[in-house]
Amino acid sequence: MKSMARLDDGGSLVDLAVRRVRDHIRDQDLKVGDTLPGEGQFATELGVSRAVMREAFGALAALRLIDVANGRRARVGAIDGSVMGTSLDHAVATAQVTVAEVWDVRRTLELRTADLAARNRSDIDAVEIIAAAAAMRAAANIEAMTRSDIAFHQAIARASRNMLFVQIIRSFEPLMTVAVPLAWNTRDTEAAREEVLSRHGLIAQAIADRDGANAAALMHAHFDVSIGSVL
Repeated sequence: MKSMARLDDGGSLVDLAVRRVRDHIRDQDLKVGDTLPGEGQFATELGVSRAVMREAFGALAALRLIDVANGRRARVGAIDGSVMGTSLDHAVATAQVTVAEVWDVRRTLELRTADLAARNRSDIDAVEIIAAAAAMRAAANIEAMTRSDIAFHQAIARASRNMLFVQIIRSFEPLMTVAVPLAWNTRDTEAAREEVLSRHGLIAQAIADRDGANAAALMHAHFDVSIGSVL
């Protein structure tokens, strides 16, 4: 098939087409939501078939680099932590990294986001973080509590005002979906579970009080317990 023909650098025509679209976005200084030329225009410029460009657009869409919807032209996509999440989940499943390594990285990032959130949060951010901590306590089951726990940490990341932190923290969501219930089940006393819920509330309040040092210290203590529970 023509789309699988190899180039001198070892790549396929689809690889070339992907690079051309990415170069176009960069060279034209396009931003999120800006439209791209159609598959036909790219195909003509490169001298490849529309089937090649269709594969290239599909690959770029899968990576969330472009947004392709029926009935309209492709647009530049927004950064999406779910792509990193899929890669991270695969890395753990295939033993390329361990859960311990992931949680060690996550702890480092979460301490920083807690500190930044305390400094940069808006009033709305503070309300959302406190509400997520309260929702954990009010959850009727472990699935609801896990969703609220994930929402809690993502709200803190958003309050940090660093978009890369937001997306990296979001990338941990698939692993949290599994790890949070496992960790919760190791806390088999009411006192142990209350400690977890209370600490989330204290972190939320420290951020609301703009006390970055305390928020980071509380997050550190939270992860000391969480890592041991998960492992």
